[in-house]
Amino acid sequence: MANRLVIEGGKKLSGTVTIDGAKNSAVALIPAAILADSEVTLEGLPNISDVETLYQIVGELGGSVEYNEHKAIIDPSEIVDMPLPSGNVKKLRASYYLMGALLGKFKKAVVGLPGGCYLGPRPIDQHIKGFEALGAQVTNEQGAIYLRAEKLRGARIYLDVVSVGATINIMLAAVLAEGKTVIENAAKEPEIIDVATLLNNMGASIKGAGTDTIRIHGVEKLHGCHHTIIPDRIEAGTYMIMAAASGAGVKIQNVIPDHLEGITAKLIEMGVPIDVHEDSLEIGEAKDLKKVDIKTYAYPGFATDLQQPMTALLTQAEGSGIVTDTVYPDRFKQIAELERMGGKFKQNGRSVVVYGKTALKGTKVTATDLRAGAALMVAGLIAEGKTEILEAEHIERGYGNIIQKLTGLGAKIYKESGEPSIS
Repeated sequence: MANRLVIEGGKKLSGTVTIDGAKNSAVALIPAAILADSEVTLEGLPNISDVETLYQIVGELGGSVEYNEHKAIIDPSEIVDMPLPSGNVKKLRASYYLMGALLGKFKKAVVGLPGGCYLGPRPIDQHIKGFEALGAQVTNEQGAIYLRAEKLRGARIYLDVVSVGATINIMLAAVLAEGKTVIENAAKEPEIIDVATLLNNMGASIKGAGTDTIRIHGVEKLHGCHHTIIPDRIEAGTYMIMAAASGAGVKIQNVIPDHLEGITAKLIEMGVPIDVHEDSLEIGEAKDLKKVDIKTYAYPGFATDLQQPMTALLTQAEGSGIVTDTVYPDRFKQIAELERMGGKFKQNGRSVVVYGKTALKGTKVTATDLRAGAALMVAGLIAEGKTEILEAEHIERGYGNIIQKLTGLGAKIYKESGEPSIS
């Protein structure tokens, strides 16, 4: 039976919240661990369903995973090149990292086309271009990607589109290839640096992660190591938005402030008081929010993953703000649900005008994807009355222990199963 989250709005948030490790790192670090020949220990992992799904996939491949809430010991020494055409791989988009990891380790892989949030077309053509440049044959057979290579050889690969997924996937395939690989027009996200750091600790030779040119010298084998994941900048940004929406003084700890400059600058522009410390932020009570315009870009620009919760906050600002998503132009499924709550918007292609200030009222809404769910949570905290968010499992894919964290800040939020009660 599907879960739903119920939020009783109008409660002021205050206190301290601690950010988990980065979801977008974790879903790549676990496949990366497959490349080692001995145990890899990952610390600080988020307690989310996408991570649990990857543990199950490692088990299906013959590996073992010992884990508690935030730590995993992955033993890949018994992993075999088991085809993964369906099942768990269909549950999350980041299962495509298994393609690069298994291709790198075994020179062949069968991985079902991934699922996760549908945000419009997110083709993996740049991934395939990279695999083929390294010497693999790639075919799509009955909804699964088949990769085969006699050997992998380093190559110069120019990405036509800046892609985090393709950058990481090519790194995973190239670390055990013969010779030198150069990825040009590479993505620069902090999660890419995190994955490269793990691989280097395992014995890889990767230079330039975090710049637009990454150089990889292939090595013969990789060994186990210990690695601590970076904090989740998207989770941190979401709590910053929640604190701006309904906070009365919230401290957000375990963050890297440099990773949050895009969202921090926009919130300050809106009139939100923010004190930045070495590894924490203090968000003061925001009054008389001002409208801003937002345009998403690849890092270090404003993150597309924070566009959706930001539209909910902008309903509380004076004036009309324009939100443009240049990364995923179809990523506006939250708008129809926010309109149910009283939000006023006008969508035009890849842009949405958010009209403020509007009073939001709690009602029954649906989380169509992970970050749309986060937007509805922001709206539910603001809204008068009770908001029921259906398909809350989307939210649990990316926000660990969110009910406990928000309850600790003073929100009234709980999970129910069964049929919704608000009509």
